[in-house]
Amino acid sequence: MILRKEPFVLLLLLSGYGAVAQVAAPARKAPARPAVVQKQRPSAPAVVPPVVDPAEAQRIDELLTQYTADVGSRGAYGPLSLPTAAGSIRRYDKHVPGAIALVLRDGKVVYRKAFGVDNMFTQTPLRTDAIVRIASQTKAITSIGLMLLYDEGKFQLDDPISKYLPAFKNPTVLATFNEKDTTYTTVPARSEITIRQLFTHTSGIGYPIIGSREATAIYAKAHIPSGIGTPSGSLAVSMDALGKLPLMHQPGERFTYGLSVDVLGRLIEVLSGQPLDKYLRTRLFEPLGMQDTWFYLPADKQARLAWLYTEDKNKATVPMEPHDGMYPNYPKASGGTYFSGGAGLSSTIDDYAHFLQMMLNNGSYSGRQLLKPATVALITQNQMGEVSQGGNKFGLGFSIVTPQNAKVPGLSAGSYEWGGIFGTTYWVDPKTKLVALIYTQKYPNSTGRDLAGKFKAAVYEAFVPEQKP
Repeated sequence: MILRKEPFVLLLLLSGYGAVAQVAAPARKAPARPAVVQKQRPSAPAVVPPVVDPAEAQRIDELLTQYTADVGSRGAYGPLSLPTAAGSIRRYDKHVPGAIALVLRDGKVVYRKAFGVDNMFTQTPLRTDAIVRIASQTKAITSIGLMLLYDEGKFQLDDPISKYLPAFKNPTVLATFNEKDTTYTTVPARSEITIRQLFTHTSGIGYPIIGSREATAIYAKAHIPSGIGTPSGSLAVSMDALGKLPLMHQPGERFTYGLSVDVLGRLIEVLSGQPLDKYLRTRLFEPLGMQDTWFYLPADKQARLAWLYTEDKNKATVPMEPHDGMYPNYPKASGGTYFSGGAGLSSTIDDYAHFLQMMLNNGSYSGRQLLKPATVALITQNQMGEVSQGGNKFGLGFSIVTPQNAKVPGLSAGSYEWGGIFGTTYWVDPKTKLVALIYTQKYPNSTGRDLAGKFKAAVYEAFVPEQKP
């Protein structure tokens, strides 16, 4: 499948707000589809007591209403609909069709709402229990899954990955690259790749599709998947093939966002003796009550998968359609066997809040200690030394906010965060005991890409007045 290279994607990745997944080019035409009937179901286990909605939260309501409003219907920004052979296609000329937001403070839900629509054609409201494609938010889950094995003494952070995955023995580094025929030369790496470097994206491993032109070409020729929308195959085969390819730079030299966490997912399989999906379900999802987090959704959950949107050439929001091998409904693939530790999961905002609350609780959830407190401290500290990631540091699965980057929009230094390329963002602020998430489902999103930053500022204005930027 093919991903369009959008200039802002790399900026998002380096700023800590974005994350990687394979995505289609904007759809050219979106035929009307029947409405999806969503059955009511019992509420998922609550992270905390019932929702509190203080008056201060009105500013968040206003922000999310602004970004999800059908402005076309008011005539402010353009036509409401476009005539097509299939009829009239509803379109939005600004922002995003829908958004879900959740905020927890001191272990209590203080804000939990959905705005806008899921299905643009039927105007079906977006629900708070919608299942969304979390893409690179998968990385933190895989990283923490591996740290459970660290607590059991199964590996050390500075072990060479080749100790467990022999295909990565004697790595090479790209020296020259011929763009015309994609041939290249290499030099021996000065050192082996360590597990710590995989956690921090300093291994030298790049990304297919959205990586550098060299990585994109080399990985494409070797049929290395980005890990999303590729249900067939296995981590074992793809990671062995990746291990034989050159690194984009010397291990530890700099931050390069890539398939490092997919390699960690394969390491989990080797150390645990289980496929990654089964391991994460038994070790994380079930203990945390994450009932709606899957690589491939069971049939009884598929109706709750949120629609995925993109932009047309006029930057109007339209449904994303299958394109060049990318199918927006990939979470519904039956019998998928490729479990990407870097981008493959879909989940709900509540499920991911369970996971983040466990981290904020120093590894504890519902009376069960999943991680040692000392391990949580290790995870949420700088693990990349003098190397920088967009002004932040990187821990073991999370971007760590530095004092420099904490000034705007008000996050405390030491907060940790990341997100997914389809429009999901989260952060944890240990100083203020805050967990917050905002989810949309749109890529590219030129009309709404500043929503996450504005949401962060609004959360601190509403719920942490002493931390106002």
